[in-house]
Amino acid sequence: MLEFLKHPLVVTAEINVNLVTLTVMGLISRMWALSYPRAVVFDEVYYGQFVSLYMKRIFFVDDSGPPLGHMLLAFGGYLGGFDGNFLWNRIGAEYSANVPVWSLRLLPALAGALCVPLAYQILVELHFSHFAALGAALLILMENSLITQSRLMLLESVLIFFILLAVLSYLKFYNSQKYSPFSARWWFWLLLTGVACSCAVGVKYMGLFTYTLVLIIAGVHSWHLIGDQALSNVSVLCQVLARILALVVIPIVMYLSFFYVHLSLLYRSGPHDQIMTSAFQASLEGGLARITQGQPLEVAYGSQITLRNVLGKPMPCWLHSHKNTYPIRYENGRGSSHQQQVTCYPFKDVNNWWIIKDPGMQQLVVSNPPRPVRHGNIVQLVHGITTRYLNTHDVAAPLSPHSQEISCYIDYNISMPAQNLWRVEIVNRESDTDVWKTILSEVRFVHVNTTAVLKLSGASLPEWGYRQLEIIGEKFSKGYHQSMLWNVEEHRYGKSQEQKEREVELHSPTQIDISQNLSFMAKFTELQWKILTLKNEDTEHKYSSSPFEWITMDTNIAYWLHPTSGAQIHLLGNILTWASASVATLIYVGLFLWYLLRRQRNIFDIPEDAWCLWVSTGGLCVGGWAVNYLPFFLMEKTLFLYHYLPSLTFQILLIPAVLQHVSDHLCRSPLSKNMCSAFVVAWFSSVYLVYHTFSPLTYGKPSLSAAELTTLRWKESWDLLIRKH
Repeated sequence: MLEFLKHPLVVTAEINVNLVTLTVMGLISRMWALSYPRAVVFDEVYYGQFVSLYMKRIFFVDDSGPPLGHMLLAFGGYLGGFDGNFLWNRIGAEYSANVPVWSLRLLPALAGALCVPLAYQILVELHFSHFAALGAALLILMENSLITQSRLMLLESVLIFFILLAVLSYLKFYNSQKYSPFSARWWFWLLLTGVACSCAVGVKYMGLFTYTLVLIIAGVHSWHLIGDQALSNVSVLCQVLARILALVVIPIVMYLSFFYVHLSLLYRSGPHDQIMTSAFQASLEGGLARITQGQPLEVAYGSQITLRNVLGKPMPCWLHSHKNTYPIRYENGRGSSHQQQVTCYPFKDVNNWWIIKDPGMQQLVVSNPPRPVRHGNIVQLVHGITTRYLNTHDVAAPLSPHSQEISCYIDYNISMPAQNLWRVEIVNRESDTDVWKTILSEVRFVHVNTTAVLKLSGASLPEWGYRQLEIIGEKFSKGYHQSMLWNVEEHRYGKSQEQKEREVELHSPTQIDISQNLSFMAKFTELQWKILTLKNEDTEHKYSSSPFEWITMDTNIAYWLHPTSGAQIHLLGNILTWASASVATLIYVGLFLWYLLRRQRNIFDIPEDAWCLWVSTGGLCVGGWAVNYLPFFLMEKTLFLYHYLPSLTFQILLIPAVLQHVSDHLCRSPLSKNMCSAFVVAWFSSVYLVYHTFSPLTYGKPSLSAAELTTLRWKESWDLLIRKH
């Protein structure tokens, strides 16, 4: 039974020295003097704010993309014991002692370093020689722009890492498909492809471009699989379902999980609360949750409420009135009703309070037991401070003449009777008998006499309206636009009949305890919509650029300048690599079209396996470049040079593939092959020389003199910072 103890236990392992060496070199190039400079560098001022908010568990919204990238940076801060206390308000500001600079920059540096061996493995899996794979890895290793972006608290290196991991995983899965489908190795690489794709999208929405490319390639391969007569129908079905599970279902689940963790971590009220709905705000600790704690859930006749417009644009605001009236005549000569103004006010104010009144009764207090308001009920809205009724009639609104004016009715004893009955319609109801609920219900108010709907127009009133937002009666409304929807934010049960007592009551806190909880999916849906639709004003940045400038690197970005010396960091690429990448793309496209044309005439210049390799390489590398580059021509946002880096990475992978193809199939004589090899050696030496020449601008050291900086300005369009003494 114990026979195996008579022999030693031996474990053998294969070590790829190339991979180990490249990984070590990548780590050295990205992590050397990682804490330098100990100052805020360019977009660290932007990402650092979110890291601090994570450390303090404060909710925020970032319209640049999903939360995974921010959480990874925050994880680095957590590992370093960062408490979040630093004022991220200025590029170049010195970090205080409590900021773990090395930890905050660690994960981007690791991701950038691992891109080097990933590039090597991708070329190997594409069935190129180890020499070509080594060339691709060295080009990534010596690419100055990728080094700069990896050594700072930025997300491009993390994005590129997951992109390359997704590509490598799919290639390994595809290659294992030929020999061992449904094996553990097969499942591992297929599942890792889906995980890497979801992580790429979770870091930045730019990851969608490569995810789309992987789905297209997988779709083409699946189509070929369906046509394989050697496979049974059951086998084909299982293979397709496995791909759907790994490449569609798992990425969706993981994407949701990123938001779940994000929302679980950020449970405290923060500076971005106001753009969220009242229900979302009430789910956060502090802020509105503190104000609304103890509110009644069901709105009843006699309830005192504030009504927040659901749209939240151009800014969050509440239904409001004050004693001032509309001018008798507007500047354009049109007349008004001269009734009391009703507006939408973007600040909390006692004049935001309204009382829900039963038209058939005079009392303005809640009965015992309370009589809840239900969908379809008719109510009157009484302004709490002035006690005037919300009203509309056939008078044009001040700034929207095709809509009705909304006012609080003043009886001038003229032929304009009050029209103050409103039907409550709960838009998000589950049944037609639903009760109107605080925060949770989204309602619209339909005027009984004219069918006009209470709506926020979004226009700012003139001085006579204190620049508050216009409220109108939209008579010909279709659908349920958010500008027509309102929710009760603050709520109390009214107890005082006398006006003076009621005014005191309007300032007092509520007493009845309820809890307002939103499901995760409700919070995710709202947050995702805000991320996609929230648009910061895009202003022209000194270092913004157009996609046309990226290919030839006609632009750069000054990231950091030492306050006293000439030391500085720039986002500048290895210009020889960038030019070579563009030339390699042109050569590939030219040769591809030439081969394709000749094959149409039944002239086969290269073997069939070489042609298949050529097509698959172009689909991946040229396709990867195109899907990550061309969409930027359609974007109306401020763009920077670093947006080109994922595209550049795919182009760099193409360079050694083109060189090997030229050597193997176009250089037919020994002399031409030797000349090609000599060219490659000279070219690689030149790439290293350019890398070394610009490394002071990549690492920020050593400091350069004005004369040395001038010699590095190889293009007039480059903006190097030269001090004038």
